[in-house]
Amino acid sequence: MGRTIACTNQKGGVGKTTTVVNLAAYLALAGDRVLVIDLDPQGNATSAIGIDRSARPSVYEAVVDDATLASLIVETSVAGLSVIPSSISLAGAEVELAPLEQRERRLARLLGPIHDDYDHILIDCPPSLGLLTVNALTAADATLIPIQCEYFALEGLAQLMATIDLVRDHLNPGLEIDGVVLTMFDARTNLAAEVVAEVRAHLGDRVYETIIPRNVRISEAPSHGQPIHLYAPESRGATAYRALADEFRVRAARRDVRLDNPAAMVA
Repeated sequence: MGRTIACTNQKGGVGKTTTVVNLAAYLALAGDRVLVIDLDPQGNATSAIGIDRSARPSVYEAVVDDATLASLIVETSVAGLSVIPSSISLAGAEVELAPLEQRERRLARLLGPIHDDYDHILIDCPPSLGLLTVNALTAADATLIPIQCEYFALEGLAQLMATIDLVRDHLNPGLEIDGVVLTMFDARTNLAAEVVAEVRAHLGDRVYETIIPRNVRISEAPSHGQPIHLYAPESRGATAYRALADEFRVRAARRDVRLDNPAAMVA
């Protein structure tokens, strides 16, 4: 059974899109069937995977106009990795969704027919807590939260957690927090190490062991329309995202074991 993960943080510039694209690519390389849904009007995940978002319909046609998601899927150059592109039209989607009935559940309803066609569906959310992000959280099984290893790393996290709690209470009782990914780590600074310690102290084992370093190659890859494994496979960034994908799959396997064998949760 497939699992849908909403990658979200209302702060911009935390490595959210970079994490979605590269995690998805390495999961596909491991043999999993992966779909990326680019729900951010900026469309950075779409272009970072090498898709021209101006040349085709986008997720907007589904969320606002009720096109099927299956009709919008585009295959990528990475075997096993597909994408539903974004478009600039999404910038007005919040206003267009506001008067509609069940406006928070439109993506969840659309995902039903394709949910089990993939091992992982990763949703790249906008850097806000508006209706598009609420749609993603309502449709998701869990959320993945990137946090940059910089000053004010935890700023806004309480608001995000409160939004997740509201969605869980009123729209999606099964919503879990898959984990927190520390990004943009600079080993040359004491601050980065202090942030890592602070985040782990606050969030414990919700935090992934893998830490994504600040790396020039990671920053360059999107401008070439390539995930890091294609652009710079030997870089530190590539090594980190490969390790993150491995850890992600291990966590997913452990979760599946617990679900299949409830007694293991007690042992």
